[in-house]
Amino acid sequence: MGRVLFDIGGENIHLAVEGSIGGTSLGLHMATDVIQRGGRVLWASPFMPDNVRFGQLFSHLSLAHSARYHAMNLVGDFDQAIDILIETSNSLPSVELVVLDDWCEQSGKIPSDKIAAVQRLTESIDEGICVLLTSKGSIDASGNSPDAIVARGAEAMRKAGFEVWRLERPKDGPFRTLVRPNEALDLKLEETGFFD
Repeated sequence: MGRVLFDIGGENIHLAVEGSIGGTSLGLHMATDVIQRGGRVLWASPFMPDNVRFGQLFSHLSLAHSARYHAMNLVGDFDQAIDILIETSNSLPSVELVVLDDWCEQSGKIPSDKIAAVQRLTESIDEGICVLLTSKGSIDASGNSPDAIVARGAEAMRKAGFEVWRLERPKDGPFRTLVRPNEALDLKLEETGFFD
């Protein structure tokens, strides 16, 4: 059993998360993978990650490595925040990952102007940069879906060029399932990240 290495580059990912089961931790885990191989990460969120959790996930990186992690608060005018991310992505060297954690409201339909804004982000930065959006998934009230959660706005996100991933908890405890197009990964969430 080893720490999972997420080899990302150029994907645009919309990650729907079941409740509070590790979506931010998955984003931080992917960020450390990028930083460890020499890339930079831009992180935008209405709330900064918990300091303890951040420290656990970054514990294997040196202080010099951690300087490649750039965080900003995602509050106020969303289009303005996107403009800042575009400008920073295009001016800082070696940006490989842009994360918008909890980028939309926690429930209800994702507004089309927000989807258009994140699509503008992906179209305005280098195509080798991975954009990861995390949001709360919803429960399928109709009972027609075999999945634990449904990604809100999945079709609109696909049309905007995003792969739709889901992070689910199949049972109580540290086990998680990451559902990506054409595969499901069984993972274990530990203090320092995700393991297989």
